[in-house]
Amino acid sequence: LLLALQFEFDLTLNVAFYLYVIITWILLSLKSNFYEVYRYTKVTKIISLTTLQFIIFTLIVFAFFGYFYEYGRESSRIFLYLGKSFGLIFLVKISLYYLLKKYRKEVGGNFRITVIIGKTKRSQQLNAFFNDNPSYGYKCLKLFDVNDDNFDLEQVYEFILSNEVDEVYCSLAEVPNKKLNAIINFADNNLKVLKFLPDNKDVYSRKMNYEYYGFSPILSLRKIPLDDDLNKFLKRSFDIFVSLFVICFILSWLTPLIALLIKLESKGAVFFKQKRNGLDYKEFYCYKFRSMKPNPEADLHQANKNDKRITKIGKFMRKTSIDELPQFYNVLLGDMSVAGPRPHMVSHTHMFAQNIDKFMVRHFVKPGITGLAQVSGYRGEVETDQDIINRVKYDIFYLENWSLLMDIKIVFLTIKNAIKGEKKAY
Repeated sequence: LLLALQFEFDLTLNVAFYLYVIITWILLSLKSNFYEVYRYTKVTKIISLTTLQFIIFTLIVFAFFGYFYEYGRESSRIFLYLGKSFGLIFLVKISLYYLLKKYRKEVGGNFRITVIIGKTKRSQQLNAFFNDNPSYGYKCLKLFDVNDDNFDLEQVYEFILSNEVDEVYCSLAEVPNKKLNAIINFADNNLKVLKFLPDNKDVYSRKMNYEYYGFSPILSLRKIPLDDDLNKFLKRSFDIFVSLFVICFILSWLTPLIALLIKLESKGAVFFKQKRNGLDYKEFYCYKFRSMKPNPEADLHQANKNDKRITKIGKFMRKTSIDELPQFYNVLLGDMSVAGPRPHMVSHTHMFAQNIDKFMVRHFVKPGITGLAQVSGYRGEVETDQDIINRVKYDIFYLENWSLLMDIKIVFLTIKNAIKGEKKAY
């Protein structure tokens, strides 16, 4: 609020502006969960929350000056105020985040005492995570084996109370319903946080969405962030901005040069188009600079190492990913996105859909020029089933955890990899 003094309002307007900023900030923060940062929250989540808060709050502040137009100030002064404010807020927020991590790791403070009921593979993994990551601030005192002959719930309760345990983690696979209900009642009656390890059914290990139909609780298999209208708008805006930038400032001068080099080396079209499967499995034409000699196998076989079909200029373009640049036209047309699951040729898509589990899930979102799988080492030729299986895993993670920040990160990693060069870029 002190930063707002730069606007040099009179006393009445100052009070009005302060009240407006305080009330709208509180309401916005509650709606955006701006302060919901936990010990297990990732830095990318903090950056994402701050960016969203900045965008919306900027609109709120400009709305104030739009209403009191007679007291209008230059846009540069308003942006300076917002920049300083959010710079300071982010600095404090991220500093506290890392200081608390350091405090937990070095001093052992700000920790939560836990116990785990049920000895399974997942519960042992959780126990190891607590022990190996002291910066998160969890201390697991004991892992109870439900199948032990000496196991007694009353003794577990006594241990929890006598050691002032904060959180109880319970294996759904090991604990039967009767005992599970007893543990729930104990936790409720003694103000203990109870959490469950979803290790009895694979479906519970997925990222699920919980909602009510009237009074009936319903679990849906996954919540896709890009189903949200605001997220769709943000992603599409990002796609249009990036594609226009590349088309206007790179392809405008690069295309004639590449076209000349392609024509000098071999006969055929400058651009190569091929049918791919996109959103909802719909087919579209994907565009590239032609990097091979015209051949009847183009729609059947992927390029492989030392492929004789690839031209000299084609080898350079594929190594640097220049051949993919015309796909920014696909992005502008709305068939593709800058980042997303990479589309395969139709013949391969049909084959993978039949042989690879959950391959079709990738088609819940638009395909991308680049993707999380590609920047994670799974690009180019599919040599083994494991290559495509891992690619699908990354693609599903992407569509279930999408954020604008993730897209930006993928773009920068793609540029970095293109400059550095990749083994499978052939």
